[in-house]
Amino acid sequence: MTTVALFGAGGKMGCRITDNLKDSAYDVRYVEVSPPGIENLRKRGLAVTPREQALREAEAVILAVPDNLIERIAGELVPSMRTGAMLVVLDAAAPFAGKLPARQDVTYVVTHPCHPSVFNVETDPDAQRDYFGGI
Repeated sequence: MTTVALFGAGGKMGCRITDNLKDSAYDVRYVEVSPPGIENLRKRGLAVTPREQALREAEAVILAVPDNLIERIAGELVPSMRTGAMLVVLDAAAPFAGKLPARQDVTYVVTHPCHPSVFNVETDPDAQRDYFGGI
């Protein structure tokens, strides 16, 4: 089973991802530092995982954090990630601007969960809702 560390799990975007992952086959570590975010997780029946534990266990790390914090947070986390792990960033600007630390043994994935697919024409609102998992 793949272990995922979701940073910012109780925030606006984090809660959307949390709601989609909490009943999935993934073993999720919910990382949150803000009191409102921690409360959002508690309301979902979820506990916060300490940052160091989450990084030690995660095969994939998702940064659901404010765009203006990606550079700083990635700079703190990437050096501690496991060899072979994957970092998922939800904003294309930071990597494009060279704001992610280089590490050859970590895979970087850049995506945005609110953007429509660039590979398909999605004109049916129900299909879009299904595609984005109810977001």
